[in-house]
Amino acid sequence: MAAEGKVTGQSQEQFLLLAKAARGAALASLIHQVLEAPGIYVFGELLDMPAVRELADSEFSPVFRLLTIFAYGTYADYLAEAANLPPLTEAQKNKLRHLSVVTLAAKIKVVALFFLELSLHRDYLVLVTIMFPQCIPYSVLLEQLQLKNVRQLEDLVIEAVYADVLRGSLDQRNQRLEVDYSIGRDIRREELSTITRTLQEWCQGCEVVLSGIEEQVSRANQHKEQQLALKQQIESEVANLKKTIKVTTAAAAAATSQDPEQHLTELREPAPGTNQRQASKKTSKTKGLRGSAKIWSKSN
Repeated sequence: MAAEGKVTGQSQEQFLLLAKAARGAALASLIHQVLEAPGIYVFGELLDMPAVRELADSEFSPVFRLLTIFAYGTYADYLAEAANLPPLTEAQKNKLRHLSVVTLAAKIKVVALFFLELSLHRDYLVLVTIMFPQCIPYSVLLEQLQLKNVRQLEDLVIEAVYADVLRGSLDQRNQRLEVDYSIGRDIRREELSTITRTLQEWCQGCEVVLSGIEEQVSRANQHKEQQLALKQQIESEVANLKKTIKVTTAAAAAATSQDPEQHLTELREPAPGTNQRQASKKTSKTKGLRGSAKIWSKSN
């Protein structure tokens, strides 16, 4: 594609150089060559040349009008004035149809959705932009380009894609053309005010998005400070709790190690009354044995 663009640029410059010296019929013939040349889709420089502007008030005014249609108009505009304009070759028809597709794509508003996604737990801010492609129904294209069937339309679109006029995809299921990119066309001077207003609206929209981002960033920073303060508080409480446990453990260990011999004596010596209970148990057992022996002797 880059090589094609370079060749196209060189060809356009050559035509411009030739147009400076051409007049009358020679200039009209040169304009027809430019309109038929592959890869040339911008004609503003040619229209601004004084010699070309002189054609508007001459017998070659239809040629000048045809050039303005290629620069600003569509194939439908040509058909509306076809009776007063020179006939087009097949290559010129296809080029004007390519430019018509570009115009149709530009007229469809591109919807851009901006989402500010703020994750308070991870402390990050994400700006998500979703761009929807321009979708042109096959029915509109067939009507505007005056094509007989879908096959001709798809062949024309494929040709425009290879010419780097547009980029997109053919949605055969939904019968539409999805345009992701298209070249820019020539601009009339009276359209500059509209472009300026559009750019101003775009700048205002950017300012709104920017203010939203700044607000979200401020909220994220506040939340981050709160989380840091909470973290420090928890760490301080944990440290105090560790100190308390350490002091308590040390006090208990110190109390235990004051008189270890006495502690061992208490563990070894039985508790008071333990020997008396054991003696009474032995006595009761002995009595029981004696009684059973007497009963056995009587029975004998």
